[in-house]
Amino acid sequence: MQESRTLDRRTFTLEAALAILSGVTITISGCGGSGYGGSPTTPTPTPAAGDKMGAISANHGHIAIITAAKLTTGGALSLDIRGSSDHTHTVDLSAAEIASIAANQQISKGSTSSTGGSYGDHAHTVTFN
Repeated sequence: MQESRTLDRRTFTLEAALAILSGVTITISGCGGSGYGGSPTTPTPTPAAGDKMGAISANHGHIAIITAAKLTTGGALSLDIRGSSDHTHTVDLSAAEIASIAANQQISKGSTSSTGGSYGDHAHTVTFN
């Protein structure tokens, strides 16, 4: 006869997460403000040929795209990642970081903090490539 094992919620959640994520590397940061939740209210745009789209931590509607023209031009860039969110953040990228992104190197950069909207005080990390 098989022995029954009872798990509390915390143990179950931890064991389930470990089973699901075994062998996967994940970086989680940003958006620790109260009221976090939800997803973008508009579909994520498809970048045009040559554009670079960044992955945004704890995202709730923000979009980070650097156009091919800006990548080609080079120079520093202050990228507004508002998207469909009810507040904005900017990500400041140096000319060297833009060149690295254009060369398909991975760059992760923190956004400015925001106190607006329904998500409280928070920031995001945007990763390109």
